[in-house]
Amino acid sequence: MTQFTDLGLAQPLLRALHAEGYDQPTPIQAQAIPTVMQGKDLLGIAQTGTGKTAAFALPILHRLQADKQRPPRRGCRVLVLSPTRELASQIADSFRAYGRFLGITVATVFGGAKINPQVKALANGVDVLVATPGRLIDHLQQHTAYLGETEIFVLDEADQMLDLGFILPIKKIVAKLPAHRQNLFFSATMPSEIGKLAGDLLKDPAKVSVTPESTTVERVEQSLLFVEAQRKRALLAELFAEKALNRVIVFTRTKRGADRVARYLEASGVSASSIHGDKSQPQRERALAAFKAGACRALVATDIAARGIDVDAVSHVINYELPNVPEAYVHRIGRTARAGATGMAISLCSDDERPLLKDIQKTTRQTIPSFDRRNDTRLAQITAMADKLVPKDAGKGEDPIYGQKQGQKRGEPRGESQGRGGRHGHGRPQGQPGHVRIVESERQLTAAKKCRKYFNYLRQPYANLTP
Repeated sequence: MTQFTDLGLAQPLLRALHAEGYDQPTPIQAQAIPTVMQGKDLLGIAQTGTGKTAAFALPILHRLQADKQRPPRRGCRVLVLSPTRELASQIADSFRAYGRFLGITVATVFGGAKINPQVKALANGVDVLVATPGRLIDHLQQHTAYLGETEIFVLDEADQMLDLGFILPIKKIVAKLPAHRQNLFFSATMPSEIGKLAGDLLKDPAKVSVTPESTTVERVEQSLLFVEAQRKRALLAELFAEKALNRVIVFTRTKRGADRVARYLEASGVSASSIHGDKSQPQRERALAAFKAGACRALVATDIAARGIDVDAVSHVINYELPNVPEAYVHRIGRTARAGATGMAISLCSDDERPLLKDIQKTTRQTIPSFDRRNDTRLAQITAMADKLVPKDAGKGEDPIYGQKQGQKRGEPRGESQGRGGRHGHGRPQGQPGHVRIVESERQLTAAKKCRKYFNYLRQPYANLTP
């Protein structure tokens, strides 16, 4: 079996790999590393979770070590473009970890963070720059970044770049790069527009493919639950009654939906956070850090954040809502069964989502095992209790769980006196993870207590459930 020592990597890299506990390369690493070390262009077809970051980071670092040069002012020797802030941060962390004995410099540039520290980091030049397209364009327009002497260009997650509308910004960035450079192009799928972009960027590339196009990870056990849209919430809470769901990513289609699902999971006693494009960078980093540390059992995310979540030991992925784009299903369930582990993906499908399911099964060339939970007496009882105990007009337009006005940011001051659990009463009492947050008015407190009572029903046996 191939070992990293067989690939000709520099000794400092092998030391770093040993320190990280890695001895054997994944299939894409074994195929890609020798090619990239030779300076050839590369087209890699691989899903996230296959080890592709190391597949380009290790040979790039080897080349930087072999040919030490001072990076150009405001510039970089290596540019890596990433679609999301989280993925950019993780790629940069990988470069730092693998290059810890090389003395290389790494910087990140992305939106949602202050620009001045980024300008300062770029001033003297860096060996490796990891950036999202939008913020890099800002730096180029302000002349705080220079790409004219970049030696290696990496485009990661190209198909998500297409989904997010980054193709034109990428072309603008490429126009600033020197003609003579090495290009590394990675994508999980290869739609026609991405194929054309690859054709324009790459020169006589070597092709590495470790997963057939648009197929799902084989180690993921998939299941499908048919359920009425209005009963999904009850079914989700029922699923979390199982202790096996210990580190779960829940996917929704919208940002508001992600926040809503996270709030109801919290009210049911499940520690949960949401992560999506409207969250600030510090908020997203805190939520992801808590999830990685195991302090947060459920992370509720939209597709824009999906590929930035690189967390080992994710036990389950739950598609609370099916994605509009079938390829997104592949990326969602790829959050579990990483690094050789197994995982489970559960999808909740309402009748109006049947066309989306049909597209997913056509794209993945699979029929997902299904179970029908429609007209389920238990879910009907739970939903009826929710409607009765938590009326839609509870608090006259305020959130029945948190006592906040709809649209108001969670934790935003309302001018009320401080209560238990933190400023303005929105904190959680110490030692009581998952409890309903303290609210100020008696009406809000009554609604929150009723909501808590509703979720307590979820833990009772069938015999104890009464309408």
